[in-house]
Amino acid sequence: MTADPATDVFEEHRTLLTGVAYRMLGRIADAEDVVQDAWLRWSRAERAEVREPRAYLVRITTRLAIDRLRQAQSRAESYVGPWLPEPYVTEYGDVVPDAADRAVLADTVSLAVLVVLESLSPLERAVFVLREAFGFPFAEIAALLDRGEPAVRQLAGRARRHVEERRPRYDVDPGRRRELTERFLVAASGGDLDGLMSVLAPDVRLVSDGGGQVKAALRIMHSADKVARFLAAVAPTVGSDATLRMLEVNGGPAVLVLSGGKPDSLFQLDAREGRVTSVYIQRNPDKLRHLAEH
Repeated sequence: MTADPATDVFEEHRTLLTGVAYRMLGRIADAEDVVQDAWLRWSRAERAEVREPRAYLVRITTRLAIDRLRQAQSRAESYVGPWLPEPYVTEYGDVVPDAADRAVLADTVSLAVLVVLESLSPLERAVFVLREAFGFPFAEIAALLDRGEPAVRQLAGRARRHVEERRPRYDVDPGRRRELTERFLVAASGGDLDGLMSVLAPDVRLVSDGGGQVKAALRIMHSADKVARFLAAVAPTVGSDATLRMLEVNGGPAVLVLSGGKPDSLFQLDAREGRVTSVYIQRNPDKLRHLAEH
């Protein structure tokens, strides 16, 4: 608690606002900027007239995120190579009391889902995030977005079908994913081609984001043979001073590679039936910088 009731109210909802903004934008820095802008508007608002601070703050945050998302989509056309969201270290603590709720939140913040959300319109994305990730009623979403409830239901249905059709299927059990991640890590770090082939699904795909700043695959790779050979080839290029760290990122286990103490790459896997179905490699230094503190 602080001496300022307005600050206390805002801080009570900060985690929710950051979660909405990150799922909308896929970048932590952008999400934090949006939340800061929301705070500035809240601090200047006639709060005596605000009957529901939570709804008011979510409305401001969502609209700011939609505006920023529209700007970002125009810049995305010039992005070099595949795009991946900025890694988000998921430390829910006591915020998510129920295991089922945690699974839902982890799924809606997963790399697979966030990549698919990039192909939605800003309004579809807003409706999907508010409904699927945070369980807002349709009537409340309609009020937040100044849309009729039938229109919001239509947007939600279209967005859900789009996501379900395009997102890869994977096991959400964290223990099984971590075990497979460790087996993958042993094979990949040793350049073990046979070991990699034993853990990769035949139709595995590899998505690597360098943002045009560092070396990364410029196209999405498909098939176990191509992905295994690529990973075996890059293993010897990792410096002798490299260290590895396991993190929970975007709701699942991930491996952070540090070179000289600085984040160099982040690997995360999707898996199904004991095999790796997707390999995500984040190498864009702008998106890894914040991981140095973890």
